[in-house]
Amino acid sequence: MIAAAELRDRLAGLEPIGLGPGGTNRLAWTEELAAAEAWFGEQAGAAGLRVERDPAGSLWAVPDGPGPWWATGSHLDSVRSGGRFDGALGVAAGFAVAERSGGRVAVIAFADEEGARFNTPTFGSRALVGRLDGADVLARADDDGIVLADAMRAAGADPDRLAGAPAWLERLRGFVELHIDQTQDLERLGAPAGAVRALASRMRLALTFAGRADHAGTTRRAERRDALAAAARLIVAADELAGGDPDFLVTAARMLVEPNAFTTVPSGVRLWIDGRAPDPVRLTAWRAALAVRGEELAAATGVAIELATASHTEGVGFAPEVLAAMGDLPELVCFAGHDAGILAERLPAGMVFVRNATGVSHAPEEHVELEDAAVAARSLLGVLERLA
Repeated sequence: MIAAAELRDRLAGLEPIGLGPGGTNRLAWTEELAAAEAWFGEQAGAAGLRVERDPAGSLWAVPDGPGPWWATGSHLDSVRSGGRFDGALGVAAGFAVAERSGGRVAVIAFADEEGARFNTPTFGSRALVGRLDGADVLARADDDGIVLADAMRAAGADPDRLAGAPAWLERLRGFVELHIDQTQDLERLGAPAGAVRALASRMRLALTFAGRADHAGTTRRAERRDALAAAARLIVAADELAGGDPDFLVTAARMLVEPNAFTTVPSGVRLWIDGRAPDPVRLTAWRAALAVRGEELAAATGVAIELATASHTEGVGFAPEVLAAMGDLPELVCFAGHDAGILAERLPAGMVFVRNATGVSHAPEEHVELEDAAVAARSLLGVLERLA
């Protein structure tokens, strides 16, 4: 039986990697992630699985027997100053399940699920299903000016092989991911684990505001082209355009300001806005309305505003046969993006969630009880046994 102590022991070698006073930092294609991948190799060896890296840089721990296999797992990278369980728990539980599967289950750690360094969320899974614009993403640079293609090479992955990733999809029969609940839904239901019925539609917008630097104390209001003031107004507009729907979620997720000086009117802003809704049509309409607001604001302020879609994932329902195999687990709708949701476009897929009493995630305070995680892992094992 999979117990909490086993999951604790498995995580013990992974949790310290990238962990500091401000949380966990294991960004894609870094030394910290390389150390986490070494942990993955150790876990695979103990489970009798061999490790392979696919053309997108994802790690596969596969049985010696012939595929295709059912697979489980998640990701090892984190957001900046993130939590200890997001992604990591799914990989650790995946090895516990694979050890008990009789050589019928593979474990995958998908590359760059969070997209925190290059704004490339679900990189590995999107490459696997052939839904990644390689020319675009490989040319993206991080905050230090390092280009993604170069970062991949330094980490031991070959960006020139990226287009070959979809061929690996034939090795899978399906995929079921264990992940922490990033809401309090399971806590409200009083359940340690749940089955995810569907993922909501998600969109990440990248906006650029180009104004003019001026003296903060001598430049009159009518003479200013304040990029930050324009960005603030568009952030408010993005929230207002969502209306009163509690399930339409809008977040101004990240902002970079230039020159970022005490006595200078801001000349430039880069802003990322995250929008999520169960209804993909409403999300698309929201983006169009925000673009119109941006044009109006640019005309009124003299600040040039560019709006681009950095990523867009339609909502997806998980496979009926996978949901049927979940038994009596309570069903949920998830508003976060996950690799299982990407694979669901091409394969039977599903997700098992672990209760998170506070709902806090992507933060150092993220926490789950490992007893709940063990319940979810046992459910995952049962699901994969029934499917395999």
